[in-house]
Amino acid sequence: MRDPVTVGTGQTYDRSSIESWVATGNTTCPVTRALLTDFTLIPNHTLRRLIQDWCVANRAFGVERIPTPKQPAEPSLVRSLLCQAASESNPTHSRLSALRRLRGLARDSDKNRSLISSHNVREILVNLVFSNSQSLELSHESIAILVMFPLTEFDCVAIASDPERISCLANLLFHSSIEVRVNSAALIENVIAGTRSSDLRLQISNREIIFEGVIDILKNPLSSPRALKIGIKGLFALCLVKQTRHKAVSAGAAETLIDRLADLDKCDAERALATIELLCRIQGGCAAFVAHALTVPLLVKTILKISDRATEYAAGALLALCSASEQSQKEAVCAGILTQLLLL
Repeated sequence: MRDPVTVGTGQTYDRSSIESWVATGNTTCPVTRALLTDFTLIPNHTLRRLIQDWCVANRAFGVERIPTPKQPAEPSLVRSLLCQAASESNPTHSRLSALRRLRGLARDSDKNRSLISSHNVREILVNLVFSNSQSLELSHESIAILVMFPLTEFDCVAIASDPERISCLANLLFHSSIEVRVNSAALIENVIAGTRSSDLRLQISNREIIFEGVIDILKNPLSSPRALKIGIKGLFALCLVKQTRHKAVSAGAAETLIDRLADLDKCDAERALATIELLCRIQGGCAAFVAHALTVPLLVKTILKISDRATEYAAGALLALCSASEQSQKEAVCAGILTQLLLL
């Protein structure tokens, strides 16, 4: 156990386990089978203290002390904070304080995020992000919270269909704060991914400024792993719209993807390779990748190194490049492509 809690029958369970038990529709105590009329979970401080003492006593054997668990948020507190943040009659500093408290609660646990999500938080935050009458700080804090929650298709369409809202997000991609820029890119990616309408996706990806902003995040040497992840996800989502892939090439996507590929974790590297393969489907994309001296050697090296999916994307990109350029064929052979292909 990491966070022991006691239920109404007097039995003690680990919080995550009993919460999962109840969440799947069970209404009885797992041990006694007695009906749980009250689902309040009371922290068992005595047992937790004994667990911590044991962890400390066995530290020499590699046992780590369990971090002190944070108590889940109360629904009444969440409602109060949302009301405080949404009320235009409240002073700005009070509303900011409420938003920052909500952000902290959302960061603490999945349960808190689920609780906050059940209180109409998306509609409130979307209004705060795009309200012209609000302070910029309120907008920036609201977008930081909004990207923690999955958007419904209705939310995505409400944003994607409003040119002024898209312009607002595009401008935030060039804010002086890297956090604001990354959060804006995250919201743009969420909206594109959550919008079924190809016309609305085209309206977003048809803006060169959005490609430039997302790629600039990837170019930034100070970008955190989160920033790189969001930048790659955003660029991939934009490049899924085939009519505007040339805008990604014009904004420097090819060079940036090759330069950043070695810095990415497995999942992000797969997505980056998928984006490279998409851009290699257009003539301008092939030309841009051919012009980068490391493209072919890096793609050849990637085969069989990351995952089957990454290998598929790398091979697809190499096929396009070698079909378009004799130079790429020679570079691929020098990089050992024949050996790699025999191993596939």
